[in-house]
Amino acid sequence: MNDMQILENITRPTKEEQIAAMKSYDALANALSELKDNNPEIEIEETREKIRVPLNALKLLAQILKETSHGRPVSIVPIATELTTQATAELLGCSRPHVIKLLESGEIKFTKVGKHRRIRYEDVISYKNKMKARQENLINEIINSDEEAGLYDS
Repeated sequence: MNDMQILENITRPTKEEQIAAMKSYDALANALSELKDNNPEIEIEETREKIRVPLNALKLLAQILKETSHGRPVSIVPIATELTTQATAELLGCSRPHVIKLLESGEIKFTKVGKHRRIRYEDVISYKNKMKARQENLINEIINSDEEAGLYDS
């Protein structure tokens, strides 16, 4: 499955899924607080099969359940994944030509595979977080400026 298909297949959880996720999250969060083994054994009730699962994977499952219980769609992307310029544009919510401009100006690191640009997922997320922090700072500056001018009551 390519990056485009991964992004297209993300859907919002149904109400039933949200309720099941909420119940499961509560139970898993409680169990996680008591676990001491780094690879605890869990049992799948329906098949009675017992499997060992890395503790970090169970913690990730807890985060997925929490987000699902709030009705938020979830997608898992390995950190080392490389994205196309189109997938990067969709992730950032901008056009592909704008992404290319960001790449060529050095705002986001990339590598070239033949004629194609590839961008590491973690670099895209890092840029996205940096831009979000910058936006929040600018909003706060505007609010402070408006407060000083008497245009905004805090």
